[in-house]
Amino acid sequence: MAYEQPALPYDPTALEPHISKSTIEFHYGKHHAAYVTNYNKAVEGTELDSKPIEEVIKEIANDPSKMAIFNNAAQAWNHTFYWNSIKPNGGGTPTGALAEKINADFGSFENFVAEFKQAGATQFGSGWAWLVLDNGTLKVTKTANAMNPLIAGQVPLLTMDVWEHAYYLDYQNRRPDYIDTFITKLVNWDFAAANLAAA
Repeated sequence: MAYEQPALPYDPTALEPHISKSTIEFHYGKHHAAYVTNYNKAVEGTELDSKPIEEVIKEIANDPSKMAIFNNAAQAWNHTFYWNSIKPNGGGTPTGALAEKINADFGSFENFVAEFKQAGATQFGSGWAWLVLDNGTLKVTKTANAMNPLIAGQVPLLTMDVWEHAYYLDYQNRRPDYIDTFITKLVNWDFAAANLAAA
């Protein structure tokens, strides 16, 4: 039962000028696709093959002998989550229950933004910044490489990819510019709100 790479939720040009078609073609078409292919090859014919990818990620996260499988599984999942965390004409501020929860748990939307930007900017090397629900409280976290909140028992609501392949063609070494654009022009608050409502 091969894991299929989900289709992009928008056209490859839909995020321009903030994320170029070229970045999408490399990021989704090469990097993400390779994680999916490598994961499927690694689990084919094993007991993991029939399990949902989220279950596999949580099951093998702490097994050093399965780290290669974990890395590809988690990166396949992380990227799908990332594509849904952004959208054309995104950005702005959340509304409704999510806005209220952010204000309650961070003090203000501005405090959340500052913390989220800091997480993305200070993640050394490759990784991710996340908005998560942790035991009923919203928190900002960051993870290195393929790690994600699932293995910590947290509910991910939103993620920002800070691997260089996510932004380098468009922003070169200016990660802070990419992070600012993510928040102001790309973030999909509807997706985060739906994840909060389902938690």
